[in-house]
Amino acid sequence: MNIIKFLDEFTTDNLVAKKSSRRDMFGTFGSLGKKAVMSAIPFGLATMPAKMFAQDSGNAAVDALQLALTLEYLENEFYNRAINCTVLPDGRPRIVYEQIAKHEAAHVDFLIAGLEGAGVEPVAKPEFDFTAGGMFDPFLENGTDKETAYAQLLALAQAFEDTGVRAYKGQATNLQGTPFLTAALQIHSVEARHASEIRRLRGLKGWITGNERGAGMPEATQAVYNGEENITQGGVDVTTLGDGDPFGFDASTEAYDEPITGDTAVAIASLFIKAS
Repeated sequence: MNIIKFLDEFTTDNLVAKKSSRRDMFGTFGSLGKKAVMSAIPFGLATMPAKMFAQDSGNAAVDALQLALTLEYLENEFYNRAINCTVLPDGRPRIVYEQIAKHEAAHVDFLIAGLEGAGVEPVAKPEFDFTAGGMFDPFLENGTDKETAYAQLLALAQAFEDTGVRAYKGQATNLQGTPFLTAALQIHSVEARHASEIRRLRGLKGWITGNERGAGMPEATQAVYNGEENITQGGVDVTTLGDGDPFGFDASTEAYDEPITGDTAVAIASLFIKAS
């Protein structure tokens, strides 16, 4: 199947259609409280705008959704800036980034409408710094050559997508028993498709081996991949499985994706959020 057609078939337009009915559905979740926002995370909090965080809302589902919205804000702005800068080449890279940008915009709209429909105030969109304090120059704003900027544009996309996939997985338990779980899983699978496609644009396999971040990824992104080297699933060492031919470490870690905690996701995102 043509990859662009493939991506297009997984748009999330269905998640942003019929806002009124969606708000009604989430209205059944209105007991969460109107002022609930994501809890403060000590690690990385010093670099985060204070207005982004408040004390724990007391509801894990709300905190999970607010975290998801913050990550979607980040991805949405990143892809919008990418497709409007001169770094991204025409052809397949641009088409892929433009399609992903549509998906991220749909995710933002969906999460905002869902939270509002539940009587919850969505966390405010922060101000982003995609240079991470001067470490990167993906949009060719600070004198970096175009080839380097493009490599950074791809590397940051990979880090953001891999973070999103692991973060959604990590918050699934907090959404158990709520109307949000199914939608969050729908978004999670699309984020995984994004991650695989971006990795292939970089000439990598579509999955993660061990805790390898992949060639050309800055050391600052290693937190995105730490923990992926896990070989124990359900209490079983999966490297011992296989009919007379046990799976090796590489194959075993590639076969299972690992979650990350909300703390880790916030710490990663904080690298790209301007301090107030």
